[in-house]
Amino acid sequence: MQTTDTVLMIRPVAFGFNEQTAENNFFQVNSEDGNVQQKALREFDLYVEELRRHDIEVIVIEDTPEPHTPDSVFPNNWVSFGEDGTVILYPMFAPNRRAERRRDILDVLKKKGFDVKSVIDLSHYEETGRYLEGTGSIIFDHELRIAYGALSQRLDEGLFLRFCNEFHYEPVVFHSYQIFEGQRVPVYHTNVMMCIADAYAVVCLQSIDDPAEREFVRQKLLSSGKEIIEITEIQMHHFAGNMLQLHNKDGERFLVMSRSARESLSQEQISRIEMFNRIISVGLETTEQNGGGSARCMLAEVFLPEQ
Repeated sequence: MQTTDTVLMIRPVAFGFNEQTAENNFFQVNSEDGNVQQKALREFDLYVEELRRHDIEVIVIEDTPEPHTPDSVFPNNWVSFGEDGTVILYPMFAPNRRAERRRDILDVLKKKGFDVKSVIDLSHYEETGRYLEGTGSIIFDHELRIAYGALSQRLDEGLFLRFCNEFHYEPVVFHSYQIFEGQRVPVYHTNVMMCIADAYAVVCLQSIDDPAEREFVRQKLLSSGKEIIEITEIQMHHFAGNMLQLHNKDGERFLVMSRSARESLSQEQISRIEMFNRIISVGLETTEQNGGGSARCMLAEVFLPEQ
């Protein structure tokens, strides 16, 4: 299945600008606002409320004050939950993000009736400086078993290829860039420039500087039957690529995004998206500015089977 009706979200207790991730996440800006945690918590609660209003199952886990994890609101980087009952724990670039990995969350899922058959822990790759930050760095076409990865410090090419071989995905490797202080720098996570839905893809091809790589990605998407909805780099910087398609208990599909992402889209782009599904958009300005992540980053999809 490409979409799920269940997501896991971590309710923050100490959200804030993370200097360790800002080293290569150029979407982050320190607002120097003393109310960042309170504002981010309000955004989070309204986000959960909006998803539930559309009959999408949301499992909320309360963050803990210790250890200090300012980016815990973005769980999709450290864990994924597969249809076959496999849970994968991923190696993380920033040392203070590694403490986000919590085994007790698996116990919560088991108590809720999900079947966790095995846990594959890749975090030992951190010891050799190799990182693969979950569904932040990897965009999956689950139905056709294709995995898209933009190379960066958060996605090690060799580790990505090994992952794809082990889990039977065809790897699509490329480089994606953004402008920062007048220079072209790698986009830190693939999921800020690309979203794969069941029948379409929202993608910033403009960020792939190499013409051959750009055409390679375009043709792979087209050959896999996806309609391509292109966004610009300016729209990418408003998190228009950081979207996730979900379905609810009745099977109705939605594309989830932030308010800033939706407001950056043209009416033509919105109309094309709404030919496939309705849009859910929520205000995440504080989270986006200080955390450098948006709506998709806050959702860990739960594909696990029931016990």
